[in-house]
Amino acid sequence: MYIAIAGNIGSGKTTLTTLLAKHYGWTPRFEDVKFNPYLEDYYKDIRRWSFNLEVYYLKHRFRDLLEIAKSENTIIQDRSIFEGVYVFTANNKDMGNLDDRDYQTYMELFEQMIGVAKLPELMIYLRASVPHLVANIQKRGREYEQTIQLEYLKGLNDRYEDFINNKYPGKTLTIDVDDLDFLHNKHDLAGIIDRIDATLFGLFPP
Repeated sequence: MYIAIAGNIGSGKTTLTTLLAKHYGWTPRFEDVKFNPYLEDYYKDIRRWSFNLEVYYLKHRFRDLLEIAKSENTIIQDRSIFEGVYVFTANNKDMGNLDDRDYQTYMELFEQMIGVAKLPELMIYLRASVPHLVANIQKRGREYEQTIQLEYLKGLNDRYEDFINNKYPGKTLTIDVDDLDFLHNKHDLAGIIDRIDATLFGLFPP
């Protein structure tokens, strides 16, 4: 089985991926942020480095898909190739950070890859307001994230809503996280687990 966690920067994807992997005994796959050679440059000059960053992520996410397809374990993934394309790359294009030529090249590459892609059995979307995202970004203190613009986060939020409601063809579960603290509050985490169980296994009413 293949489960994906979707959500904006600072929504809690990595934390929830870790907690659910521990609870269910699933194998986690995390997005590579510490060793991405383009990330710091990207946040300093988004327009200059957007194409490089997006192709780098696409390469790694496609590699992940191939490895997930071969795995006999249940995989839970922190951000999938689908939101990488339909949220982040599309947002960069709309903001003028990717020109038409680069975007067309990127999408043609993605469309060739998607022919062998496996949809997750469930896409869990963590919906968060911009103030909530900002608070979490400031709390975790990654230096390269501190210059992220509010307009950029809002644009991503809008894209996520369109992605989940209109673009993604698979099964989804939306969790509003603004009033949740699933890291420190066991009741909040248990509520999420109950909803996942209901969606995947039909154990409880949704």
